[in-house]
Amino acid sequence: MSKVITRPYDSADYIDSPEAAAAFLEAALEDGDPQIIAATLGDIARSKGMAMIAEQTGLAREALYKSLSADGNPRLTTLLGVLKAMGLRLSVTVDEHKAA
Repeated sequence: MSKVITRPYDSADYIDSPEAAAAFLEAALEDGDPQIIAATLGDIARSKGMAMIAEQTGLAREALYKSLSADGNPRLTTLLGVLKAMGLRLSVTVDEHKAA
């Protein structure tokens, strides 16, 4: 019997289009947990290539890895720069569950 070789799951391996990235980020934003949002942004950035994102944002690659991790806390300027480099943008909608 042959050995089964496994690898840890990495969602960055499956983000293969701007639409997939947007859907993944939208789900994280709906959850609302800042750690999940930061980690999701990190996954999307890694799928695009962290070096390319760093170059386009003017931020250090190591700083991006740190701020876009589950333990990170990216500044708004970092968040907006990363989204722009990935061809994404934020938009605001009314939360029908909370609107009165």
